Amino acid sequence: MKLFVVLICSLALACVAVAQPPPERKKEQPKKTSAQAGQVSQPRGQAQPRGQAVGKPTTTGKPTTMGKPAGVGKATGGPYSEQKKAGGNINKPTRTGQPTNVGKSAEVGKPTEVGKATGKGKVKQTEAGKPAEVGKAAGKGKPTGPGKPGEVATTTAGKTSVTGKTATGKPVQPQHFNLPKQPNTAKAPPVKFQQGKHIEGSQNWQGSSYTVFRNYTPQWHDQGWWHSHYNNIVFVFGAPYFFNAGYWFPAWGYQPNAYYASDAPIYAYNNLPPDQVIANVQAALQQQGYYHGEVDGLVGPETRGALAAYQRDHGLYETAAIDQPTLESMGMA
Repeated sequence: MKLFVVLICSLALACVAVAQPPPERKKEQPKKTSAQAGQVSQPRGQAQPRGQAVGKPTTTGKPTTMGKPAGVGKATGGPYSEQKKAGGNINKPTRTGQPTNVGKSAEVGKPTEVGKATGKGKVKQTEAGKPAEVGKAAGKGKPTGPGKPGEVATTTAGKTSVTGKTATGKPVQPQHFNLPKQPNTAKAPPVKFQQGKHIEGSQNWQGSSYTVFRNYTPQWHDQGWWHSHYNNIVFVFGAPYFFNAGYWFPAWGYQPNAYYASDAPIYAYNNLPPDQVIANVQAALQQQGYYHGEVDGLVGPETRGALAAYQRDHGLYETAAIDQPTLESMGMA
């Protein structure tokens, strides 16, 4: 009986031994080597890159090249890599730090061609941003062209007069002259009253500055009439003058025997009486070499000739009278 039980137990143990799979040989693990400089172990759980043997380190025992950056001066990765992944047809990037040849700028420091004057006072237009050479002005003191009646030009005093030439006179301050008490009738003979007379040539003098000459005709009235029509009446060498529209006029008939050296209107310069206006004009003409007589405050033949010569040389109407444009040209208005 005991023998039977032993056999049964042995058989059971044999069956158990047969059913159990034989133990596998433990795979021979490679000896671990210390990580070389520049070599990083692959963490568990991450997929190995394709093309490399699983479990085998790359370039075992050989350190990678250290201290040399990859492709210095060449663009790597970045937007180029991203665009390449996106499938775009990307040109090769240029070298880092060098701009591409986008729109060549003009050479620095070289100015564009300077504009040349096409004529006196005119300037040829040049490229934007560059000043052109200023046209050469006409010679100092020389008119730009022959004076034509009716043309407007700026005088020295800043006002306009009918002239084709620029004024050369400097501003003249009014002066007070000690004039003779009696006129020299030999140098300035008296003129006579002529009813309905018009100033010769005044119909051709254009412009508002000459309206007073175009409209003037001498009038003969007594004292009462003159005082009832004009408040400002002054006496020069015993002869009355009345003020109207910026001019002094002879008050014919106020004193029947009054002496007048001229019948033309006299511009009321700086609110001076007629004789002082005449004396200031004579002095200005002397300084410019037109008048060589005495400063006597009378518009005699010599003074009228000097006025006409000055007006002719300065492109003014030859009124031979003391008018506003002439005094503006002299710088006296």
